[in-house]
Amino acid sequence: MPRTDPVGHPAVIELRQYTLRPGRRDELIDLFDREFVETQEETGMIVLGQFRDLDDPDRFIWLRGFTDMEARREALSAFYDGPVWTKHGPQANATMADSDDVLLLRPLVARSGFAVSPSERPQEGAAAPDRFVAAALWHSPPGHQDGAALIHNGLVPALRETGPAPLAVLATEPADNTFPRLPVRTGENIVSVFTSYADEDAHRRHIAEAMDHPLVRDEILPGIERAQAAAPRLLRLTPTGRSLIR
Repeated sequence: MPRTDPVGHPAVIELRQYTLRPGRRDELIDLFDREFVETQEETGMIVLGQFRDLDDPDRFIWLRGFTDMEARREALSAFYDGPVWTKHGPQANATMADSDDVLLLRPLVARSGFAVSPSERPQEGAAAPDRFVAAALWHSPPGHQDGAALIHNGLVPALRETGPAPLAVLATEPADNTFPRLPVRTGENIVSVFTSYADEDAHRRHIAEAMDHPLVRDEILPGIERAQAAAPRLLRLTPTGRSLIR
């Protein structure tokens, strides 16, 4: 049977990046925050965060979590075969041009995942918080762990030393997709670092100070650059009114 208590420290996380039809992002956000938060969590998953992408007015990014891959299969089956998605799914799908950009992630190490409490979620209609969330995605070749080790052992401690600690540090979940109706990106080796700030200027100051740390500047960053398969990507995000991550 599906779980009925959402998990506050999920071990499996989906990072879902949607490209929407022009001008329809707020329509999807209103529908999502009204119809798809508690109803997903009733199946045992947890809706972690919903965001507007500051670099594209037609991009909606969100995260949800699960206790494990089998719980993910059960929860997604219950939701997408259930009455809420049957009723409201067509309206949601009509706003989307592409919904297949999905990363399956897990905490990089113990206690590096998100820690949230659904009981603290704002009610429907709450104003969006004045917060800035950054998600840095670092890409390494499949099977290579040097970049992840440098991020965990060098970059993350420097971020903690120079500003707010990351909300979460996640890595690619290598398990097979247990719900193939919803595709995920495969063949990836990504470490993602999520941080939150009062505004984007605070983020810029923090990153500049961390990058100027001698160990980061002279050893950590060059090592990460040598280990990476592609340039890192930064998601610049603002939470919606009901997002737990903020």
